[in-house]
Amino acid sequence: MDHSRVPVLEALQEFRRRGDVAYGPPGHKQGRGVDPRVAEIVGLDVFRSDVLSLNGLDDRRQSHGVLGRAQELMADAVGAEQAFFSTCGSSLSVRTAMLAVAGPGEKLLLSRNAHKSVIAAVVVNGVEPIWVHPKFDGERHLAHPPEPDDVRSRLQEHPDAKGMLLITPTDWGTCGDIQGVARVCHEFDVPLIVDEAWGAHLPFHPGLPPWGMDAEADLVVTSVHKMGGAIEQSSVFHLQYDRVSPEVLKQREDLLGTTSASSLVYATLDGWRRQMVEHGHELLDAALRRAERIRVAAGELPGLRPMGQEVVEEGLAASFDPLKLVIDVRELGISGMQAAEWLRDRRQVDVGGSDSCRISASITHADDDETEKMLLDALRALAESAGSIERQPPVRLPEPSALELEQAMLPRDAFFAEADHVPAERAAGRIAAETISPYPPGVPAVAPGEVITDEILDYLRSGVDHGVLLPDAADPSLGTLRVVRRP
Repeated sequence: MDHSRVPVLEALQEFRRRGDVAYGPPGHKQGRGVDPRVAEIVGLDVFRSDVLSLNGLDDRRQSHGVLGRAQELMADAVGAEQAFFSTCGSSLSVRTAMLAVAGPGEKLLLSRNAHKSVIAAVVVNGVEPIWVHPKFDGERHLAHPPEPDDVRSRLQEHPDAKGMLLITPTDWGTCGDIQGVARVCHEFDVPLIVDEAWGAHLPFHPGLPPWGMDAEADLVVTSVHKMGGAIEQSSVFHLQYDRVSPEVLKQREDLLGTTSASSLVYATLDGWRRQMVEHGHELLDAALRRAERIRVAAGELPGLRPMGQEVVEEGLAASFDPLKLVIDVRELGISGMQAAEWLRDRRQVDVGGSDSCRISASITHADDDETEKMLLDALRALAESAGSIERQPPVRLPEPSALELEQAMLPRDAFFAEADHVPAERAAGRIAAETISPYPPGVPAVAPGEVITDEILDYLRSGVDHGVLLPDAADPSLGTLRVVRRP
């Protein structure tokens, strides 16, 4: 296929050339009505490019022709049989993918280290989650993706499960054995969905971890805005084989998605695909060399411990994305959250993630010598100044087994059940009616329907005292918890 073509961008360019005036949404009419104070900050071209797909980029007789051609090019670029663009972010795309495989009341295997958006999908979709617990790294206090044998065990226990959702890469760059898990799923004739939100760049360089389509996954969801060059909320479904019906996937996406899709998202997805096909290898090659330089230099600074291929050598992960710069800061006597806040306040460096143990920074094809120097200078200053950062009460991290809570009710049933708010001191033994996700990184410690324990309460309350945010809890201070009302 001719990857120099960009159907959405070409249609947008033609729309501008014609000088069409639209007498329908969006109401700003390509920027004519935008407040100049807004345009001064975000730019008038944002509004000039905000065009309806129908009767804008496309017409009534050729509806979806432009988008269809762009999606065919995307599928060809990454080796998928079909690709579908989504403008609602991968949080909604993953929910759509789950609903395309399992409906209300049906079972679906899920990695328990999933982001809160997956738990939300379980509540909305009404599926019965069969949790597959991750491989836990006690020394780093880090969850890596589950292994094929873990998936096989759960499928043997639940032969009526409709499929599996695997999250890889994790927020911290560690990757699961996609091919191994896919082959286990296929032995049981069920599809593997891969939430590869952090992996949109993987198809375009052999030095990166395996890409889900190449590793025999059936359905892969990527967030191109995370490691690629498209704007926020840019998401793509990639599909192959016949275990997931494209017709069903489209219908489920139509059920959950927006009817006012963003041309800005479509256009930047289209342009990023062209860039990667034409220049991706060289751009990612430079990024990989840059990431390795930064990792080596950071490792020479006192108190900083970058993570790398050793997690693979230790058998904790199948592979590791070297473009994720993950640095343990505990030897500095501070938490990752404190480090992130100090870097932002003192050096104007915003890291991509942090938790009680570490920080992470994503190195992409967009980085250059200036951003490399800025990050290293900031890390050097952090190492030198850590002693002056005020010490906070430590987060009491639980043993790995304490994170595996009993599922006493279906998440949907618990979420919508009659509920009480009880003091935290009396919450142990009660069934949660809410999701409680320490931020960062946003993986729920408690999901609806799980039995709350003293160990989890101690972990969460010590986290609040340290400064961990619990934005989805009914009471973010965790003075009370929302629990299922007893009969």
